[in-house]
Amino acid sequence: MASYPKLPEEYEEEEQLREGGHPSLPTKEQRVLKGHEGAVLAVRFNPHGSYCVSCGKDRTIRLWNPHSGVLVKTYGGHGYEVRDAAIVRDNSKFASCGGDKQIFLWDVASGNFIRKLRGHDSTVNAVCFGAEDSVLVSAGYDQCVKVWDMKSRSIDPIQVIKGFQDSVTCVAASGSSIFAGSVDGTVRRFDVRAGRAIADQLHHPVTGLALTRDGLCALSACTDSTLRLLDVASGQQLAAYRGHVHAAVKMDCCLTPSDAYVVGSSETGDVLYWDLVEAEVVEHFKAHSGVVTSMSMHPDGELLLTSSVDGCIKVLAK
Repeated sequence: MASYPKLPEEYEEEEQLREGGHPSLPTKEQRVLKGHEGAVLAVRFNPHGSYCVSCGKDRTIRLWNPHSGVLVKTYGGHGYEVRDAAIVRDNSKFASCGGDKQIFLWDVASGNFIRKLRGHDSTVNAVCFGAEDSVLVSAGYDQCVKVWDMKSRSIDPIQVIKGFQDSVTCVAASGSSIFAGSVDGTVRRFDVRAGRAIADQLHHPVTGLALTRDGLCALSACTDSTLRLLDVASGQQLAAYRGHVHAAVKMDCCLTPSDAYVVGSSETGDVLYWDLVEAEVVEHFKAHSGVVTSMSMHPDGELLLTSSVDGCIKVLAK
C-alpha cells in the first residue's frame, strides 16, 4: 500500500493527543468576557454563532461578539436577576426571563423591549423558541410551562402545561414536541399536536436539558452528579455520564453538533466531555474558579462558551 506524507493538521492532532488533548473539542481558553457585576447565570450563542448573549445576577443582558471579545450592547429592564435568554433564527429579537416573573422580548438592534409577557406566578427559570420561532416556551418556579404566540400581540399565554410537582428548571423544543425538566425528578414531553404528555421519572432533580439534533434522544443534567441520555420514544435510559460534581445548583448540559460528545460541567468549575456511546470522559479541565452555571456550543463546534458564578464568560476554542 502506498504511503502518503502526513498533512499538517494530522501532525497537529498527533501532538495534541500526545499532550493529552482531544483535537476535535474546544478546550483551550481563547478569551474571557468580563462586564457583569456578580454571577453570570446563562450564556447563549445565536443560531448562527456570530454573537452571544449573557444573563446576569446584575439584572442585565449583554450582547457580545465572542470572536473579538467586544461588548456590543447592554440591555436593562429586568427588576431581578436574569436567568435565561433565547434568540430567534434571524437574529433580530431575543427573549429573556428571570426573577421578576416576567419575560421580555427585545429588539436586538435598538436595545428596546417589544413586549412584556406576564403570566407566571413566580421566577421564570428558562425560555426557548419552538415551531420555527412562532412560539416561545417558558418554564417557571410556579410548577408549569407556558406557551406564547409570537405572531400575536397578546401578553397572555396560549397554553399552560401543568402536572409538575415542583419548579420547572429547563425547556427544549423539537418539531411539535416540548420537553421540560423539573426539580420533581421528571423529564416530561408534550406532543402539542396530539395533545399527549409523557413523563419519564429520573428520581433526581433535573436542572438542564439538551436534545440530539434528530430529536430522538434527550440529555438531562441531574443533581446526583449524573447526566442521563434518554430515548425519547420509549423513555429508556441509554447511557449515564459521571465524573463531575452536581449536587445543589442549576447547571446546563449540551452536545457537540455531531452528537458525538456530551458536554457537562461541575460545581468545582470544571468542564467535561464524554464520548456519547462509550460514556467515558475524554476531556476534563478547569474552566472557572466557581460553579459553571451555563454553556453554549457554537453551531459548527469550533467554540464553547461557559459562564460562572465567578462573573466571567470563557470562550474556549479547539
